[in-house]
Amino acid sequence: VMNRLAFTVENAERIAAVESRFGPFGKPLAKPGRALVGEGQLMKLCRRRPQPRMFFLFNDILVYGSSLLSGRWCQKQQVIALEDVVLEDLEDGLEMKNQWLIRTPRKSFYVSAASPLEKNAWIEHILECHAQRLQMTSAPSNGRLAAAWVPDWASAICMRCSSRFTVTHRRHHCRQCGFVVCSSCSRSRFVLENISRKPVRVCCLCFRMLQAQDEAEGSNIDTSSKHFSSTSL
Repeated sequence: VMNRLAFTVENAERIAAVESRFGPFGKPLAKPGRALVGEGQLMKLCRRRPQPRMFFLFNDILVYGSSLLSGRWCQKQQVIALEDVVLEDLEDGLEMKNQWLIRTPRKSFYVSAASPLEKNAWIEHILECHAQRLQMTSAPSNGRLAAAWVPDWASAICMRCSSRFTVTHRRHHCRQCGFVVCSSCSRSRFVLENISRKPVRVCCLCFRMLQAQDEAEGSNIDTSSKHFSSTSL
């Protein structure tokens, strides 16, 4: 059914309509064999609060972006390969009902639907497309998944040293564990290859753990460029 849908005029028109909603700054989405399975608005838990995002499920990718004018226009397009996606079903939270976690190597985040029925439909279709995609591709997925960030509002104190955040004592996020930490506890940087080729902010505890893992691997390759700590500069 999906293969037949991918080569219909209706499917091509629907994909073109999605491309036009992202304007000239969006990536081209039309591709032989690609089908648009469904679309809709979900709430995505961002750093400060849940925000509406338009999601577009294709048979090989998941696309989302900020919603403008009730979804007529979209910006900040993000494209996720379905073979990299792992879903985790969740109970209702304080901020969001009907929620689940979308995990990928580069980024993980919480989303919620308007109803349990809509949530189940999204999860079912994503898992179905994910399974079909794994059958068709020979490229192995990166086994490491990014941590979901703890929202800013979830902690008034650093989750490492317990110092209280203020206007000047700001919140930061460790890219390895997702904790909310202060600048003093996140001075170190480390290359997390699933997230970035450049060193990214990590907390003091994760930095020591990642260093230890490097040393335990006993690689003959010089890994000094993978990490640094500002305390040693």
